[in-house]
Amino acid sequence: MTNIIIVIVIALVLVLAGRHTVRHFKGRSGCCGGGDYKPRKKKLKHVHYRKTFRVEGMHCEHCKNRVEEIINDIPGTAGQVNLKKGELTVLYAEEVDDGLLAERLRRAGYTLAGIVGSDDT
Repeated sequence: MTNIIIVIVIALVLVLAGRHTVRHFKGRSGCCGGGDYKPRKKKLKHVHYRKTFRVEGMHCEHCKNRVEEIINDIPGTAGQVNLKKGELTVLYAEEVDDGLLAERLRRAGYTLAGIVGSDDT
């Protein structure tokens, strides 16, 4: 009888953990804030150049939205995240120091890990 109870408790824990994991990776858990929030899209009139950065610490759709919102709040920049690749593409309308981007992302819990690519438009 004790073995049956132990098996039921373990099965229940596994089901709940699996459910939480699925919700987390769909961006619907409370770990990163969850919810259906979408950042406002920012369109720049003139894009002078773009850089693509590797960003560490993004796990879900909410992380993607937070990173885009952080970059969009910086004057002269607009950001787009590819969550599967872990990359952030920043469009620049004016010169902005990469250190400013890194510091804003660091304060939010993300790490700007390096430049993947850069090009003039």
